[in-house]
Amino acid sequence: MAVTILKEKWTGNVVEMVIGWGSGAVKVGGENTLPFLHFEGDMPNEPVAALEVWDMEPPDWPGVLSSAFAGVMSDPVAWAVKCVDYGADLVCLRLAGAHPDNKDSPPAEAAAVARAVAGAVNIPLMVIGCGIEEKDAEVLPAVAEALAGKNALLGCATINNYKSVTAACVLHGHNIIATSPLDINLAKQLNILINEMNMPVNKIAMDPLVGALGYGIEYAYSIMERTRLGALTGDKMLAMPVVCFVGQEAWKSREAKTGDSDEWGAQARRAILWEVITATSLVQAGGAVLVLRHPESLRQFKIHIAAMMKEVGI
Repeated sequence: MAVTILKEKWTGNVVEMVIGWGSGAVKVGGENTLPFLHFEGDMPNEPVAALEVWDMEPPDWPGVLSSAFAGVMSDPVAWAVKCVDYGADLVCLRLAGAHPDNKDSPPAEAAAVARAVAGAVNIPLMVIGCGIEEKDAEVLPAVAEALAGKNALLGCATINNYKSVTAACVLHGHNIIATSPLDINLAKQLNILINEMNMPVNKIAMDPLVGALGYGIEYAYSIMERTRLGALTGDKMLAMPVVCFVGQEAWKSREAKTGDSDEWGAQARRAILWEVITATSLVQAGGAVLVLRHPESLRQFKIHIAAMMKEVGI
């Protein structure tokens, strides 16, 4: 007996964003169905993964993570090249050195690091500030100018500093990451404000904040899923691709940081799985750009995406 599969059709779609330049550019978004439901609609671009690079040696990365980048963590250019060798789709440069509690690097120094990294790799570049809104309002415009023409993805713009960051991205031709707490209305409000500054919707990515496996991932998943449903039902101010900073959340967790034990087993296997499962869960909710830290997590994540992108006749 034949079974008729109910297929849902949507009136809207996620906008398509291009990150990078030339032959190395990547596209994200563009789908008119929920993730990986190929029998219901089109998903022209698969989720992509970035590996993090810092402009200083991270003080709190566990050995099982930092050992993957042994010998290059004091040199962001060499570190970025290593990420390319590992197969990253993008490099995510985190300007932690600009943080007042770290090196308090001035904007010019941060911009020089970003320029050097961009010149050393042939894949798109994300640049993330130090997380202090006032400092990022100074640093990110300098970075935007230094990377003019590179069509990078810069962030994070918040409700308190979006004006200066957006103006710089518009002037120098970059994409922007709009960061808001895990609240769909606040996310939409920030998207509207950025768009009103002449930033096209296809150059805005959303960072709704996420949680790691075991640390709020269910709530993050539900907010992201509601965002994607909003896009598919025609809400243009929720139709932007979603960025998920998986690595920074997964590697904070006790399960990732705790060493080998009889109870929990080997840290290396456990920590990587914590990152991989977090990432593969969030792409099911609509994540488009996943920022990871460990190259083995990247490898396993890409195997999962390749399998999920195969169309199966239904």
